[in-house]
Amino acid sequence: MVEKTSEMQWEQLAELLGKYRGTKGSVIPVLQQAQDIFGYLPKDVLIEIGKQLEIPISQIFGVVTFYAQFHLEPRRKNIIRSCQGTACHVRGAKNVLQGIRDKLGLKEGQSTTGDLKFTLETVACIGACGLAPCVMVNDETHGRLTPQKIGEILDQYA
Repeated sequence: MVEKTSEMQWEQLAELLGKYRGTKGSVIPVLQQAQDIFGYLPKDVLIEIGKQLEIPISQIFGVVTFYAQFHLEPRRKNIIRSCQGTACHVRGAKNVLQGIRDKLGLKEGQSTTGDLKFTLETVACIGACGLAPCVMVNDETHGRLTPQKIGEILDQYA
């Protein structure tokens, strides 16, 4: 699914780039703010940032792919973060993750549902080890999960 960008978003990007043009060390703040404008970082936005800041696209792409905070695909209304940390792993996080994929109909490597309601991410730790295995949906933590329980939880957000 390709998201369309609006003229207003491009105007906001132009204003942003005008503010940072010629400023050393501006790549990360520009990328963060561009992602706030577009919701993710489309290829044409990365190209424009590289041109305007006079930084090779390879360096821009390197920064975007290095930091987990940046997203090259659109993210949806409901972001599911499935913890794969040690405590969660030991208590069945892999099975919970598979339960999420099954419930949402996601294939391996696919992160966004066809109905565009959910984006699934795996994270190293969400800091709720006592609730392992756990997930976060948006800003809410759900713990002591099983593959069977995950369906009920996701139904609340559909």
